[in-house]
Amino acid sequence: MKNLIIAIDGPSGAGKGTLARTLAQRLGYRHIDTGAMYRAVAWKAAHDGLSLDDDDAVSALATSAVLDQAEGQICIDGHDVTRAIRTPDADKAAALVARLPRVREVLVSRQRELGAAGAVVMEGRDIGTVVFPGADMKIYLDASAEARARRRASDAAHTGGKDTLANVQSDLVARDKTDSTRAVAPLTLAKDAIYIDTTEMPSEVVVNHVMMLLIDKLHG
Repeated sequence: MKNLIIAIDGPSGAGKGTLARTLAQRLGYRHIDTGAMYRAVAWKAAHDGLSLDDDDAVSALATSAVLDQAEGQICIDGHDVTRAIRTPDADKAAALVARLPRVREVLVSRQRELGAAGAVVMEGRDIGTVVFPGADMKIYLDASAEARARRRASDAAHTGGKDTLANVQSDLVARDKTDSTRAVAPLTLAKDAIYIDTTEMPSEVVVNHVMMLLIDKLHG
């Protein structure tokens, strides 16, 4: 059976992580969260006192950094940053770093190496359009800003349990604008992606729907 490359894109809070992790577990595939890579690089840049808009310095860091991602954890240069990169400040830092062309070039190259052999579920914002435009299956998850904000607000790892729903939604909308209007690899729907609106769909329904699509593809 062919080892597939499965690309999952979409905005924050649409359910990419849950879908990608669950698919990887069911298929025995590797799960790669590309957003976590940008977050980790942003964390290390701040840790090292670098300016987050210095493309040369941050791309040099991204080139030399040892990034390890496995079983839900991510480490950079020996630092376990799994929890540290899931905060509102980390969201903003990652958005800044993700706009840097040379940083994207470095990390996209790494992502292609990680997924080249297939048997991978890769999530992000440009997987089906830039990283793997020839992916075997492309899924684009979306949901209303209100639904995404509710999900994010209920996740204490992102909000610390203190932020208001209105603030979370405002931050999400701002991140959507940043991601969709950046000059390099903006968040957009690939022409051949399967669009799924998860606003009214429980995560298990989304997973089962995509699994059926995969079964049809594998046996069709």
